Amino acid sequence: MNTQLPLRLHHYGWNVDDQEANRRFYEDVVGLPLIATWTEIEMIAGSERALSHTFYGLADGSALAFFQFADPQDQREFNTEINQTPIRHFAFKVEQETQDAIRKRLAEAGHTEPDTFVVDHGYCVSLYTTDPNGLQLEFTVDHPDVENINAERRRTAHADLARWLGGDHTSNNAWRTRTTE
Repeated sequence: MNTQLPLRLHHYGWNVDDQEANRRFYEDVVGLPLIATWTEIEMIAGSERALSHTFYGLADGSALAFFQFADPQDQREFNTEINQTPIRHFAFKVEQETQDAIRKRLAEAGHTEPDTFVVDHGYCVSLYTTDPNGLQLEFTVDHPDVENINAERRRTAHADLARWLGGDHTSNNAWRTRTTE
């Protein structure tokens, strides 16, 4: 088994219709700094296409990246429809004070329930919201005993998966104080 893992996420890219609305959300509301804007002409799918490519930085050096094409036809061609679901999301580890500050800025910007909400998963508490592109974001504060919780899940990961695949769908989350609705 190869034990060498990727060092970290470099970036995750997504197509957006409005770079400025996206910048206001990610930089002004969420607090991720705009760290680079590349304006380029690239050969993509057999054609030269003008685009802007923005990067919003995270503390570990990784980034979220967003593309917008100059030509509306290119924009339509590369736009990706997403099925809204609470399962497909980006999750960011944050400290409690960061989560509180993001929650406050979201509220000030008009992001309220049901689109912005908090869930206590037991092993973490998560603030969820949706960005201007329909992407769901999660800002997670780990449980104070996260190292022991992670060690337990790591120790039993294969057995837990085998149990679940075998049809036993009972919860193994002893840290969660309530069930999902």
